[in-house]
Amino acid sequence: MSTRAVSGAVAAKVVAWQQVHGRNSLAWQNTQDPYRVWLSEIMLQQTQVATVLGYFDRFLTAMPTVQHLAAASLDEVLGLWSGLGYYSRARNLHRCAQAVVDLHGGVFPRSAEILVTLPGIGRSTAAAISSLCFGERVAILDANVKRVVTRVTGFEGDLAQAAQERLLWEAATDLLPAAKVAPRTMARYTQGMMDLGAAVCLPKKPACLLCPLNGDCRAHAKGDPERYPVRTRKLKRSSQSIWLLWAQAPDGAVWLAPRPTPGVWAGLQCFPLFESEAALRSALAPGHQAALQAEPTFVHVLTHKDLHLHPWRLEWPAGADLGALPGRWVGAAQWPALGLPAPIRKLLERG
Repeated sequence: MSTRAVSGAVAAKVVAWQQVHGRNSLAWQNTQDPYRVWLSEIMLQQTQVATVLGYFDRFLTAMPTVQHLAAASLDEVLGLWSGLGYYSRARNLHRCAQAVVDLHGGVFPRSAEILVTLPGIGRSTAAAISSLCFGERVAILDANVKRVVTRVTGFEGDLAQAAQERLLWEAATDLLPAAKVAPRTMARYTQGMMDLGAAVCLPKKPACLLCPLNGDCRAHAKGDPERYPVRTRKLKRSSQSIWLLWAQAPDGAVWLAPRPTPGVWAGLQCFPLFESEAALRSALAPGHQAALQAEPTFVHVLTHKDLHLHPWRLEWPAGADLGALPGRWVGAAQWPALGLPAPIRKLLERG
């Protein structure tokens, strides 16, 4: 059997499996609205479906169209995103909506080639939008689909190398449905590949007996699917200690300032941050220092970094000067709607 015939058989099995066993009732499915699909794709990057569901619904309620999102302020967008993490996604989401409105008349381009030119839309996301919404014959390669493709094809290349990543894109393209059936099958095929990676072709202990591709899968035939994909270079975890000045007034107002870009929590409203207790104290007048109270230290875990956070609380009247510290007093009724880093929000909600 030819390689093309094998690839066609793989695609047909994925499509048939997805129709019966795949995910078909998520809030962003059963639609060809590129706004909803794009929003879900950005939210799902490095985030679990269960986490995204609530955020997706709240976001759509507040901003039901790309025009609403483009017209919103960045603070509004970050407020809706607050707690979802990876805040560069929210900033790019806002920029992308503005580009769609300004450059494309509020209509999403129908091809991956043009979609990828928009802020925050990479090759795989562009392909997901164009295949799911418009039936374009293009491959996606998110983390789950990479795992499926490398295992099915037995791809041995080290994905830490850019040249091997390019070859994997070619392998993923070879697996696509044939051009003559692609317009009517691409949406289900793309969703099926994502579903297989999320529910069957797992990183550890893949459910090979439940997989529709086990008869075609080279990794399964070799008996060692967990060694795929191959990636030799791994990011090392690091840690950082940060001291937080939690200045709060009796009426609940707090002192907040936007974080600079780039940097930790870029663009979010945040307590003043310092590299040491001494630096925090030196930023305050003697009268402020006397009123400081240490709160329990805790660890906030990011993808590749542990933040050791040291909050120091300062009870101070709203409107009173905090010296040269940048920021402003934000009332108790206003700060919940702002884009706040998750640990800052937790501190404030705890009170």
